[in-house]
Amino acid sequence: MDPYKYRRQRMVRKQIDARGVRDPRVLEVMGEVPRHLFVRQHLRGQAYEDFALPIECGQTISQPYVVARMSELLDLRPEHSVLEIGTGSGYQTLILARLAGRVYSLERIAELARRAIERLRPFGLDNVKIQAFDGTVGWSDVGPFDRILVTAAAPSAPKPLLEQLKAGGKLVVPEGSRDGQRLMVYEKSGEGAVSQQVGEEVSFGPLIGRDGWEESEVG
Repeated sequence: MDPYKYRRQRMVRKQIDARGVRDPRVLEVMGEVPRHLFVRQHLRGQAYEDFALPIECGQTISQPYVVARMSELLDLRPEHSVLEIGTGSGYQTLILARLAGRVYSLERIAELARRAIERLRPFGLDNVKIQAFDGTVGWSDVGPFDRILVTAAAPSAPKPLLEQLKAGGKLVVPEGSRDGQRLMVYEKSGEGAVSQQVGEEVSFGPLIGRDGWEESEVG
């Protein structure tokens, strides 16, 4: 018996569905994936509440609604190859792995990458690969990608990521200042032209790297 099942169902109903997320596959997966296993032991009782939580290395696991909304904006299909920038706890990685065919995830902080791999191991995934590296430069060896998700705030969409996006692909990124951003959806046409849509306001930690913020700029 799963003692957290009711909390997940309530989270989906009250926090995600109620705010307009409609993709049935996203709603289903959000109701299945055990978020409490991706937070610290003493915070598990808060795992399905409506806020981000601290994890190791001074980072956070995103608010459940934001995870669901970004996943919906990607419009994922089972055949898609996805690049995730910012593995963090591994929670979003698992959501993506349940919705797409293959997930490649880059994490700047090696300790976080190691812990995420450990958390994901019990799920027996054969479609996820995690590497510790500067996510702002992408992963050209295994690209291009159908979808790219950036889980940290960028001053603008990193050029290498747009270059590694397939024709017909989508990139979702929180874009703006360090104090606040909007979710941006970039879409590449069959001819290679890139269009963008401006979404809702969000607040993420900074995307640090060669094509993001410099570490000295964020203290």
